[in-house]
Formats: sequence, C-alpha cells, structure tokens
Amino acid sequence: MRASNTTQLIEEGAAALALTPQKPRAAAPARREEFDVIVIGGGQAGLSVGYHLSRAGGGRFVILDANERIGDSWRRRWDSLRLFTAAKFDGLDGMPFPAPRNYFPTKDEMANYLEAYAAHFRLPVRNGVRVERLFERNGRYVVSTGSRELEAQQVVVAMARYQQPRIPEFAGELSATITQLHSSEYRNLAQLQAGGVLLVGAGNSGADIALEVARSGRETWLAGRSPGEIPFRPERFLGRNVLQPLVLGFVFHHLLTVETSIGRKVRPSLLHKAGPLIRVKSRDLAVSGVQRVPRVAGVRAGLPVLEDGRTLAVANVIWCTGLHPGFDWIDLPVFAQDGEPRHRSGLVESHPGLYFVGLQFLHAMSSSMVHGVGRDAARIVQSIKLRASIRSKQQRLWESG
Repeated sequence: MRASNTTQLIEEGAAALALTPQKPRAAAPARREEFDVIVIGGGQAGLSVGYHLSRAGGGRFVILDANERIGDSWRRRWDSLRLFTAAKFDGLDGMPFPAPRNYFPTKDEMANYLEAYAAHFRLPVRNGVRVERLFERNGRYVVSTGSRELEAQQVVVAMARYQQPRIPEFAGELSATITQLHSSEYRNLAQLQAGGVLLVGAGNSGADIALEVARSGRETWLAGRSPGEIPFRPERFLGRNVLQPLVLGFVFHHLLTVETSIGRKVRPSLLHKAGPLIRVKSRDLAVSGVQRVPRVAGVRAGLPVLEDGRTLAVANVIWCTGLHPGFDWIDLPVFAQDGEPRHRSGLVESHPGLYFVGLQFLHAMSSSMVHGVGRDAARIVQSIKLRASIRSKQQRLWESG
C-alpha cells in the first residue's frame, strides 16, 4: 500500500499520536500461573509422569515441551532409524504400542504413538514452550519461559541427559570444504557431498549410520574404540522370544538397579560409556566395507588426524560423539562435579519437591528406555502425592492453631 493511501486511513488524532515521539515502554512483567506440579519435558518420560499424575488426581499439573509437536524429538532422528526393541517393549503404561508384538517400529511410528498417547489420556501438554530457567523463590519453584512464569511446590524434570551436541573444539579447524554434521542432525545420504565419509564415535549411532553410508558405495571410516556388542540379533527368533525379554525384562529392569550390589557396581561406568552395539554387529560393518580406525585426535592441514598419526582425506565428517546434558537452565545447586544431577532414584533430597525422570540409570539400566520409564514415573508420583499430603496436613494444623 502507498504512503498516501496509508495516511488517508489514519484519523487525525491517531496520526498525531503516531507522529509524536513516544517514551520507551517498560518491559511488561512476566505473566504468572500457579500449579501443584510442573513437568518439564513432553517425551516418553514426561508423558509417563503425566499419566500417573492424572490417575492420582487431586492436583493441577502441566507438561511443558519445547517441541512444536509431541514426538518431534523422535521425528528429527535419521530417516532409516528403527527402534532396537520390539513393539511389546515400546508401549507406555496404560496403552500398548499398536503393532504386532515382535514388530520393530520406525522412529516416526514411535513419534506418532506418543502423540496419540497424550491425546488418548488428555494430558495437559503445552508445546512450543522452552524453559529458560528453573529457580526457587519464596519457598516455591519458578519455571521461567521468557514472557511467562509458572510456579509450583513440585517440579519434575522429565528428560534425558542428552540434549546438546557434543563436538570437539578442534572440529572448527577442519577445512571449510568438508561437510560436517552431528549425528543428531543427520537425516539421510542427501546431506552428504560426494567423497569419503568419516564417522567419529563407534557407538550405536555411529555404527548404524556407517552401515547405511557404506552400503551406498561410499568409502567409509568408523573411528573409535568398539564398545562391544550384545551376543544376539534382536530381530531373530531367539532374540525376539528369549534373549531380548531376558535382557530387557529381567537384567536391565530387575538385576541392574541401584538396589542390587552388581547394579551399584556397574552404574558409574555405564553412565559415562557408550552402550554395546545392539542391531549392527562388527561383522556387518566389515562385510559392508566399513574401515575401523583409531579415534580422531586432532586436525592437520584441515584434515582429521587419527590417534596413530594418520591423516584421512575425507569429504564428510559425521560426529557421533554424544550429547551434553543441557541442564544449564536449572539454576539450583543440585549438580555434582561431573555435571550429573545429585539424586536418589530421581528424588533430589537437597531440594524437596524436585525430581528427575528419564535419566540414564536413574534407578535401573531400563530407566531411560521406553519400557522402564513408567516404573520410575509411578514411583516419583507416589513421592509427589506423599509430599502434597504432608504439606496439606501441615497447612490445616497451622490454620487451626
């Protein structure tokens, strides 16, 4: 629209106001809401907590999720990804996964299942809400999302410790001609340029993507020490019907827990090491032509240098080097020197009313897995109910006295 036409649409008083210099307005105070419980994270951990809170009743809660859609953290993973577990292990409490028991769902099917789960139980999820800060004020927890503050007596941080890509600083020294991606950004082969591909990190993500790249005919290197592998194939008869139920249902869920001596013994190493290869085996990589090399130690003349001194002339590098916890928005002294939250099976004893769910080995080896998160969520909700009941009794005594 032309300026002259615009002027005709402005009444004289409005035009005078528009042309008069205005004093800058003070920032509007953050809008405040109060809840009994705030759940931060809308993935399988947050939805599990929401399910058990809804069944417990008697309290107002909300689930905050930074994603625009429930399940987007799954949708953003590489296109060919399938879950390592069969559908019989992929359902959350109250709603089995809608597929044959021994079917291995795709990442998009898992995402859609989580979305359907939230809708089925009418869980109060707010999407597109990114938490900027969690802190205490006047004896309550405050969750800041920028323009809004939400307060509650109890808060559950329901998310994994894998939030931000972990890439070594020397990656910035690689030649600008090399395409670099983190595994969390990789979707498919179309993102890569012609030429060889180096995958840095030999865990499950590195092995899975390396196999896909090598089968496309590209020269492929996989750098890093092998984390070992489980001695069976999950998709075969013995794996589906005997070994996977034994490992997932018994070993990971009941044997390797903080309540057993063997669980307490292995937990520290499992928290800081890549898990064993599950679907892709070392033999698969060798047959497909993946070249195993030592870890990447630095950069020389714009090219990656291996620990043994060799330089690799590659066109692409995919960093399968894990992720940082991404908990810097938690403005509370609840972290150990290694950056891990201090908790007892999810209960933060130094800050009553604060809980974690979904962390690796929170209570058991299965805690960060779909089939294991429900047990942790149910236990945390029991603690929430107990604390709310105690506070209610204290409040009644104070009012009557």
